[in-house]
Amino acid sequence: MISKKYILAIDQGTTSCRSLLIDQKAKVVAVAQQEFSQIFPQPGWVEHNAEEIWQCQYHTLLKVVDMAGVGLDEVAAIGITNQRETTVLWEKASGSPIGNAIVWQDRRTATICHQWVANGWKEKIAAKTGLVVDAYFSASKLRWMLDQDDQLQERAALGELAFGTIDSWLVWKLSQGESHITDVSNASRTMLYNIHDMEWDPELLSLFNIPASLLPEVKDSSQHVANALIGGISIPICGIAGDQQAALFGQLCLEPGMVKNTYGTGCFMLMNTGNTAIESSNQLLSTVAWRMLGKTTYALEGSVFIGGAVVQWLRDGLHLIETASKVENLALMAPENEGVYFVPAFTGLGAPHWNQEARGCIFGISRGSTNAHIARAALESIAYQSHDVLKAMEKDSGINITQMRVDGGATANNLLMQFQSDIMDCNIMVPANAETTAMGAAYLAGLSVGFWKSTEEISQLTEIAKEYKPSIDAEKRQLLLNGWARAIKASIGWTQ
Repeated sequence: MISKKYILAIDQGTTSCRSLLIDQKAKVVAVAQQEFSQIFPQPGWVEHNAEEIWQCQYHTLLKVVDMAGVGLDEVAAIGITNQRETTVLWEKASGSPIGNAIVWQDRRTATICHQWVANGWKEKIAAKTGLVVDAYFSASKLRWMLDQDDQLQERAALGELAFGTIDSWLVWKLSQGESHITDVSNASRTMLYNIHDMEWDPELLSLFNIPASLLPEVKDSSQHVANALIGGISIPICGIAGDQQAALFGQLCLEPGMVKNTYGTGCFMLMNTGNTAIESSNQLLSTVAWRMLGKTTYALEGSVFIGGAVVQWLRDGLHLIETASKVENLALMAPENEGVYFVPAFTGLGAPHWNQEARGCIFGISRGSTNAHIARAALESIAYQSHDVLKAMEKDSGINITQMRVDGGATANNLLMQFQSDIMDCNIMVPANAETTAMGAAYLAGLSVGFWKSTEEISQLTEIAKEYKPSIDAEKRQLLLNGWARAIKASIGWTQ
C-alpha cells in the first residue's frame, strides 16, 4: 500500500488554471481555480502570457493543498493536463518567454499554412503526423515566432531557445529548468512529430526550417518524467497528456471503438482506435491518445472550434444573458428553432469541414424570431457540429456508434444533452465525476507510481450519473439535419 495519500492534478486550460487533489478512491478532495488574461491583439489573434499562466498555476497548486489542509509531502505524484497546440518559446538561460504564447485558437498563421499546401506538402504532412495543415497546430505558430526577429532563428540553431506546448513550459518551471520534455500526446499535436515512427520528423523539421535543438524530449504519458521542486519538497511528475487525450483516459475509453466528447470552449470528440492509427478519409485527425509501458494507443479526433464559446458570446457580445447558466432557460422559451440556424464559425470551421475562412452566420430569421430562438439555435449548433464529427468517425472506423461518454461544463445543460442524443440517435452518458480531464492526468500519474494498481481498479471507482436517450423520430431528425447542412453550405459560401 502506497503511504502517500494524494495525486495532485494540474489542469491548465484555455481560460483558467486549476489544481485538484485526488484521493485513492478517485474522489476530488479539493479544487483551486484561477482565470488568467485573454489577449486579442487584432482580429483572429489570440495570445496568453506564459509567465502569467505559470504564476496562476503555481498559485492554485499551493492553494489546493492549503484548502485540503494537507502537506506537499503527502502527494505521491503530479499529473499534468493542458490546453494543446498553444505554443511557447523561451530562453533557456533566463527561463523567460520570448513574447506571448500563441493560443491554439489563433488564426494568424493561416497564410503560412496555405503556402505549405501550395508547396505540395499536404499529403506528406498528413501521412507523417495524422493532421491536416492548419493554423490550429503548433508548427506554423513556431515558424511565425522565429520569423519575427532575424536573431531568433540563429539563437534557436545555437540551442539557446526552447519550444514547448504548455505542458513543457510547466514542467520546465516546476523542475526549475532541469527538464525540457513533453509527452507523446502533446507532441502529436505539433505537426512536427511522426506518429508512426514515434519521433520528431527530420524531414518536416527541414521543410519548416525548425532546428531540432528547440524541441523537448518526448516521453510516455505515464512514467516518471521529471521532479517538481516546490517549497523544498521534491514531487515526481509521472503523468502528462493533452487535455482531450486525458479526458479520453479519464472517461475510461480504454477499448477500441469507445468515444468521448468534451464540451468546453470548443468541442473535442475522440475515438480510441487501439494500436492502429486510422488514416481518415473524412477530414478527421489521427492522433496519439497515450503511450504506456512503451505501448502506443491511437485515436481519431474531430475538433469543433466554437462550443461553449458561443454561449460566452451570447453573454459578452450580445448581452442576451447575464451568466452562461441562464442560456438553457432562455432557449426553452422557444420550443422549436422555427427554422433559425446559427453557424458559430467565429474562427473558421473545424472538423470535418476544415474551412479557415468561414465566419459566423445566423440564418432563417423572421419577424417572429426572438432572443430565445437565437439562444436555442446557439445551443443546437454545438450539437449539430458534434453530430458532423460523429458521422465522419463512423465512416472512417466502420463502427456504428450507439453510445458516447461526455464531459465538460455544457453537460449540465439538459436541453443541449437531450438534443445531442436526439440529433445523433445515440445514448449520451454523463459521469458522476465531471472532472474527467483532470482525472485522466491523475490516473496516468497514479498508475505510474502504483497509487492505483490497474485500470480495472480505477473502473470500479467510477459511475455514470445520467443517461440521455433519443426521443425524436428519424423523419424529424433528418429535417433538422437538412436545415443545418444548408446553413453550413451558406456559411462557407459567404467567404467565396
